[in-house]
Amino acid sequence: MSPLQLAERLKKAALELGFSLAGVTPAATPSGVEQLQAWLDAGFAGEMTYLADRRPAYDHPEGVLPGAKSLLVLATPYRTLEPQSPEPGQGRVSRYAWGPTDYHDYVRPRLHQLADTLRALAPGSESRCVIDTAPLLEREFARLAGLGWQGKNTMLIHPRQGSWFFLSAVLTNAELAPDEPFKTDHCGTCTACLDACPTQAFPEPGVLDARRCISYLTIEQRGLPSPDLRDAMGEWVFGCDVCQDVCPWNRKAPATEEPTFSPLAASDPLDLAELFELDDAAFRQRFRKTALWRPKRRGLLRNAAIALGNAPAPTAEPGLVRGLSDAEPLVRAACAWALGRYGTESAAKALERQSCIEEDPIVLEELANARST
Repeated sequence: MSPLQLAERLKKAALELGFSLAGVTPAATPSGVEQLQAWLDAGFAGEMTYLADRRPAYDHPEGVLPGAKSLLVLATPYRTLEPQSPEPGQGRVSRYAWGPTDYHDYVRPRLHQLADTLRALAPGSESRCVIDTAPLLEREFARLAGLGWQGKNTMLIHPRQGSWFFLSAVLTNAELAPDEPFKTDHCGTCTACLDACPTQAFPEPGVLDARRCISYLTIEQRGLPSPDLRDAMGEWVFGCDVCQDVCPWNRKAPATEEPTFSPLAASDPLDLAELFELDDAAFRQRFRKTALWRPKRRGLLRNAAIALGNAPAPTAEPGLVRGLSDAEPLVRAACAWALGRYGTESAAKALERQSCIEEDPIVLEELANARST
């Protein structure tokens, strides 16, 4: 089978499996490697030290699959309903995490099916399936495979499908006929995404300072966000969609009917006070198979407390008081900050009680600040 026939068969199989876009590009050193190094040197990766640790592997897809010659790059759409506005005591969750299943668990088996198809069509070939966990500049390779251009918000944008999709790839040592790279940037003079970012996380178009990005702050950061960023986090408790919500190219992006990405009744908006009633076992049972498992219990409760501090709800105060005695210092610190914004006698008494018994220095600092507001 020729490289062209093989590529066409694989792309056809990909669409049949539910991928919305499929393209092929040769395995080569991506032009974005230099930008990646500059981005790391600027400190924009924050606490994501694993990116620098495996930086050399980004130089070539062979760092992911030795002998790699081609990449089949794929898009999986996840846009479903339009999000509801949160009511008092609720928090916002990024669209991609609404469903009952972590998207990795949906996409990965389909990638393996494509790899099986490839082995059947090209006996002896080797492949590796990746979905945002390997040292690979997926957005750059997606552009090279003709799937779209990289917008000013760094997202890959397709003219008809917008940016509401996951990227993944099958790397192989088989020769596949490449598609034409996407060469036109259709953002023009639009700066909607840059202007709308609540934390001003874009120092320049196409460059993200992750340390200021709400998605990073709610998922990747392990400690408390700096006080100057907490207000701007609003009611987001997991991820953020603002820079995509305002993108004109997403206005007519098609919706998927895939139930994996349909919102759970309790996913978005998320009832925040009840999270403080979950111990480790209950949290695991509720979130283990979802994307919300990523920040773990301590991270999600921290985020919930910050959201409740930004939008105080009387019905949520008991949950924050409960969080003041949580086993995790991070949760106690965030709850102290939040309760300092309630201004009620009951909140003041709870802060005073905890101040008398607290031993963690970070929590004590947050308690002192909260009591002085």
